[in-house]
Amino acid sequence: MSIVPLPVFEQDADPSNRDAMTLEEQHDRLEAPKTIVVRFGAMRLIGEYTQAGGLKPGCGSKLVAKTHRGLEVVEMLATTCTNAGCGKSITRKEMLDYIDVSGGRDFPFYNRGKVLRLATAEDLANQSRLDARKSEFLIKARELVKFYNIQMKFVDVDAILGEEVLTFFYMSEDRIDFRELVRDLAAEFRTRIEMRQVGARDEARLVADYERCGEQCCCKNFLKVLKPVSMRSAKVQKATLDPLKISGRCGRLMCCLRYEDQTYKDLKANLPHRKTLVGTAFGSGLVVDSKILTQLVLVRLEHNGEEIAVPVEELMDPKTCPRPEELEAKARAEEEAAQRVLEESVARARGKQSPKEGAPDGKKKRRRRRRRGKGEAGATTQAGGDQDANPRPKASAESAEGGGKKKRRRRRRRRGKGKPGGGAEGGGGNSGGES
Repeated sequence: MSIVPLPVFEQDADPSNRDAMTLEEQHDRLEAPKTIVVRFGAMRLIGEYTQAGGLKPGCGSKLVAKTHRGLEVVEMLATTCTNAGCGKSITRKEMLDYIDVSGGRDFPFYNRGKVLRLATAEDLANQSRLDARKSEFLIKARELVKFYNIQMKFVDVDAILGEEVLTFFYMSEDRIDFRELVRDLAAEFRTRIEMRQVGARDEARLVADYERCGEQCCCKNFLKVLKPVSMRSAKVQKATLDPLKISGRCGRLMCCLRYEDQTYKDLKANLPHRKTLVGTAFGSGLVVDSKILTQLVLVRLEHNGEEIAVPVEELMDPKTCPRPEELEAKARAEEEAAQRVLEESVARARGKQSPKEGAPDGKKKRRRRRRRGKGEAGATTQAGGDQDANPRPKASAESAEGGGKKKRRRRRRRRGKGKPGGGAEGGGGNSGGES
C-alpha cells in the first residue's frame, strides 16, 4: 500500500505558508483582559479583580494584587473575557453560575481589590522568606499560649507580602479571651495580628496533603464550602459503617460522600419500599430488598415463597399480574409441548436406524448361523474316516462327539433333579451308561 501525502499537510510543511509572526507579535495582538480571577491566601480564597492596565498574563502566573487584606502574591486562575485569547477564559456569567452552584453566599469570593503587576523575582523571594518564618511565628505563639495557660491549638499562620497583617488559625472547643495574647504577638512581630478559629475540616484544608485515594484532599484542592456530611449518606450508598474507612484526614466523614448523594436519592425514589406488595411476571410478592445502583428488587413470591430479582422496569400492578393458576397451566402446556417435540425427535431418529423391508431380524440370523455351524460339523464328521487324507476333520469329529456326550449328561442330570431322590438314581444310571 503506497503512502500518498495529503495536500493540507504539504501546505503546512512548506515554510512559505507559515505565519511569519513571532510569539511576541502574537502576544501583542491579544486583547488585555478587563478582570482577572485569582486565588490567594493559605485558605485559597477566590477573587475577581480589575487590573492596572496592559497586563496579559497566562493562567498560573504569579501576580501582585491589592486585596482586602493588603499587598500579597496571588495566582491567576482565568480571565472573564471571551476574547482574551486563552483557552481557559470564561465569561462572567459562567463564573457567577459556578459560584452559585458551589455554595452561593458561603463561597469565599471577593471583588474589592486590584491586580497591580506581574510578580518579580524580588517579590517571590520576599514571599518565600516570609513563608520560611512560619515556624518561628508558631513557636512564639505557642510559648505565649503556654504562658497564659490558654486552651487553644495553633494550626497555621498566613503572612502576606506587604506584612500588613499576620493571620493565625487556631482550634478551640470553648470561647477564649486572647486579648493579652494578641497584644504580645503584635508587639513581638510589629504588625497587626488577626486570629481566626477553624474546625477540623478547615484544619485538614490547611495542613493535609493526600488522601487514601491518591489524590490531594478535596478540601485543599477545589472545595471552597465545606458542608457537613451525615451518616445517612453512608447508609444510603451502602458504604461500610466502619469509622476508620469512611473518615478523612480531618476525622470526620469524607466529603466525597456528598458527591453522589443526590444521584442516590433520585435512584432510590424509583424503588418500592420494603414489605410492599408488587406484581411480577411470576406472580405477586413482597419486596424483601433492593439495590440502588443496579435498580433491582428482590421479591418473595406469595404462592411458593421463592425469592427472585426483578428489574424495577418489569414490576407490575399486583392486581393485574399473572396468577399462579395461569402460570401453572402455562408451565404444563410448555412441558407437554417440549415432551411432544422430544418424542417426535426420538421417533425420527429411530426411523432412520430401522432395518429395510424384507430383511431378516436378529433371531433369524442367529438360527441360520447355528444351522450353518451344525451342517459344517456334520460334514467334517463324515469326512473324518479318511485320516490320511485330512487329519483335521477327525479331530473336529471327535470334538463334536464329545460335545454330544456332554449334552446327554446335562439332560440326564436335569431329569434326575426334577424327581425326588432322582439325583442319586440318575447319577448311578449315568455312571453305568458311561462305563
